[in-house]
Amino acid sequence: MKLLTLNCHSWQEEKQFEKIKVIAKSIKEKSYDVIALQEVSQSIEAESVDDKIKADNFALILLKELEKMNINDYEMIWDFSNIGFDIYEEGLAILTKHKIVKEESFFVSKKKDPSYWKARKVVGATIRINEQLIDFYSCHLGWWDDEEEPFQDQVDLLFENISCENLTFLLGDFNNDAFVSNEGYDYLMDKGIYDTFDLAKQKDKGVTVKGKIDGWDQNKQNMRLDLILVNKLIDIKSFQVIFNNNNKPVVSDHYGVEVEL
Repeated sequence: MKLLTLNCHSWQEEKQFEKIKVIAKSIKEKSYDVIALQEVSQSIEAESVDDKIKADNFALILLKELEKMNINDYEMIWDFSNIGFDIYEEGLAILTKHKIVKEESFFVSKKKDPSYWKARKVVGATIRINEQLIDFYSCHLGWWDDEEEPFQDQVDLLFENISCENLTFLLGDFNNDAFVSNEGYDYLMDKGIYDTFDLAKQKDKGVTVKGKIDGWDQNKQNMRLDLILVNKLIDIKSFQVIFNNNNKPVVSDHYGVEVEL
């Protein structure tokens, strides 16, 4: 099984459509079983496709690009989390080529008004893979030192809303640097979860952000914000960062993470 997570920074990137093609080509090449995406935006004013999705939804455009490559076996779930940059409905998505048995979404922020830019939601899916039910959650959490929306409270709400009875993966941008001790990453790991980076037999350095990006305006360090976590000790064949110019071109202000079980 192959997994991918990526904070898309969608519609904030230069040459966005070229970058969507890079992502689509990588999906075709790697044939990921499940893909978790964050900052998956659509214009507030765009034409509606259904009750949630609009015509310029980033994940929908990505699926259409895949269809041009004769890749038609992925389906998506998406939900709206918060307004971004005053003109976008920013959300999260899960794409998979396996059977989605159940889908869900829930807020992990204290404020649940999507007009508030710090509102945070998690999108989840129970997916049947090789006759096994596995839970996947696409996560985009806040910052450790945020007084309005503390990271600790968001992590607590996250774990209150997931059962962890099945094999469970948490994928996404956790906005807390795994290289920093005694802050958000350690708080997250204290919940009894495992980092696939630690479990992997083969791995790189894990860096997913370099320097200043949105939300980290003063940063000058290499950071590991984007994670794939799992609730059970399992064999991880490999962990590697993607879309970092070493492994595929850069497509976002975050690099992606891919894991093979």
